[in-house]
Amino acid sequence: MSYSISTLLTRNLHDVFGENDPARRRAAIDEIFTKDCVFYEPRGVYRGRDEIDRVAGAIKATHPDFRYQPIAGPEELGDGGRIQIRAAVARVECLRTAPQKTGTNWQVANLSLGG
Repeated sequence: MSYSISTLLTRNLHDVFGENDPARRRAAIDEIFTKDCVFYEPRGVYRGRDEIDRVAGAIKATHPDFRYQPIAGPEELGDGGRIQIRAAVARVECLRTAPQKTGTNWQVANLSLGG
């Protein structure tokens, strides 16, 4: 597996915060986050894999059918990076029905590339 910041941001987006299955989400967290990881987002700072797992599961549970999609490629900034995303409905039930919610956010993570 590549441990570039861009790869880690993309995997965090899809395999952690975009994953509905708790076992697959946890496996991804264990693979890409160090034990002493810290995740920053506007509502708080979360320390450790268990906290990131809890928060990612809680966020995904609020909109399980949404899929996060990058608007542009990840940006690497020194030892960290960011990726601009859009949330979109994964399935459309009827062609005349527009997605109920869309939004744009920045995913920002301080990543440790150590083991």
